[in-house]
Amino acid sequence: MKKIILSTLLVVALVSCKKEAEKTEENISMTDSADIVVPEPVAANASLKSLSTQQTTDFLQKKNDTLYVTNFFATWCGPCVREIPHFKKKIEELKDKPVKITFVSLDQKQVWNTEVPRFTQEHGIQDHTILVDGQLLDQNFFASNFKQWDGGAIPFTFMRKGDKTDETLGMMSEEQLNEKINSFLK
Repeated sequence: MKKIILSTLLVVALVSCKKEAEKTEENISMTDSADIVVPEPVAANASLKSLSTQQTTDFLQKKNDTLYVTNFFATWCGPCVREIPHFKKKIEELKDKPVKITFVSLDQKQVWNTEVPRFTQEHGIQDHTILVDGQLLDQNFFASNFKQWDGGAIPFTFMRKGDKTDETLGMMSEEQLNEKINSFLK
């Protein structure tokens, strides 16, 4: 039963992100080229740093009294974008607590210096975002770091405090996020 539920969640997440990408492409193709405004390139933000696969694994496996909440997203993923405000609110609420919320952008490398910095600044998460080249993440990476996630869909949120972990595939509501974080802070 658990496998059926997880499979269903995975399919829903994949379809949601795919539909968002198709909507964006459809809107672009339906727009007159004279109406398209190309944004000015954004200089790479010094706070956006990239991590290698090993550095990402080291980060994910930190075990101490801090709660690490890591949200894997991409700028083009609608469900990812919709849950960002919930995480931002928690960052503000928990700024004096031993909680570290980090966004991991899995966007393609060619937009690391343009779209990703613009997006993170627009959403106010530039100081909490790291870049990971998703092309380098193989099945060994996923099997070594996660019980459920195989990298097939986003958003994905991983929480760790000491030896306790939690994995959520798909978009989280504000209530779900609060409940999960509170369960770690008890």
